[in-house]
Amino acid sequence: MSKVGKLPIAVPAGVTINVADGVVTVKGPKGELKQNIGDKVTVEVKGTEIVVNPVDNSKAANAAHGLYRVLINNMVVGVTSGYSKTLVINGVGYRAEVKGKELVMNLGYSSDFVAIIPEGLTVTADPSGKVTISGIDKQRVGEFSAQLRTLRMPEPYKGKGIRYDNEVIRRKVGKTGVK
Repeated sequence: MSKVGKLPIAVPAGVTINVADGVVTVKGPKGELKQNIGDKVTVEVKGTEIVVNPVDNSKAANAAHGLYRVLINNMVVGVTSGYSKTLVINGVGYRAEVKGKELVMNLGYSSDFVAIIPEGLTVTADPSGKVTISGIDKQRVGEFSAQLRTLRMPEPYKGKGIRYDNEVIRRKVGKTGVK
């Protein structure tokens, strides 16, 4: 059995769980999330805990056991406290600002990038170059922040680009002059 899958998921007060027809629905103070559950696992709600069990002892059921336990746990955490990622924009003239449902970024190219903010996510940009993406779905927050980061990857010589707040860029020494 999966070591991660064996652990029960604690359900905090104010969160309701519904399991029906292979779909787990989690409702909380911040919103509602749904997840389709495959036929390899069963999900049971026991009081204030959720238990995920594999259907049989196959390798696929073991893999799905840990996966769906983590996905349901992420849903419970998302509807209670939410998720957020912070991006830092470094570079001369690089900036970002939110205009309605769009994030407009000047990243040193000839034209600005305009990213449409997906439904369910909130984006804030401050003048110091920090962009904060927050929402209740961990996967959507991570995916949107990764897409923004790929617009201008951080480079190791001057440190210019878009990086995560907790990311460390290993700097390299540039060329030396001719002797």
